[in-house]
Amino acid sequence: MSDVLSGYTYRWEPGDDDKPVLLLLHGTGGDENDLVPLGDLLAPGAAILSPRGNVSENGAPRFFRRLAEGVFDMPDLHARTAQLAEFIRESAGKHEFDVSRVVAVGFSNGANIAASVMLAQPGSLQRGILFRAMVPFEPPQPAQLAGSRVFLGQGRTDPMMPPASAERLAGIFREGGASVTLAWQPAGHVLTRADVELAKEWLKDDDSR
Repeated sequence: MSDVLSGYTYRWEPGDDDKPVLLLLHGTGGDENDLVPLGDLLAPGAAILSPRGNVSENGAPRFFRRLAEGVFDMPDLHARTAQLAEFIRESAGKHEFDVSRVVAVGFSNGANIAASVMLAQPGSLQRGILFRAMVPFEPPQPAQLAGSRVFLGQGRTDPMMPPASAERLAGIFREGGASVTLAWQPAGHVLTRADVELAKEWLKDDDSR
């Protein structure tokens, strides 16, 4: 079932109180249903909060605009980052969950907007499983990320997300005080079984803290 909140069409599925709320953020061309099976694999019984990107690129939903492949529209990125952070807060109020339970699970464009929210507004999002992410923006000074945790699932042969950008993203998170797991796969711009299994174990460890 889809709903509308803060400018997003989204899917909400309640879950167990002792499980996280998974914020599912699809890649370019996806929608609010794309990553639901992934969420079920990562954390059975978790609540699902899955918005559809509200920017269109030739009919393909995205979470922010870009000027070219790998070149982001920075004013739009910052505006959409603030909007997504507000969506998280409003969703917590409407669906009665604590923001601290939210774990972003993003792929590609969805991973990039999740990284942007974590860096710009860590009070809205402190945990993320980011698959095939790159640096969304360079903070002018280290972000205040103490207590934040992030899993970066990257592909060594990914033509869209350069390894150097993934390494730099991990560095930005670490400079802010976040705990970072950077896991490489011999793969391109696709999810692998190993990506999912490693992220699932990371999430189990996160839940046990």
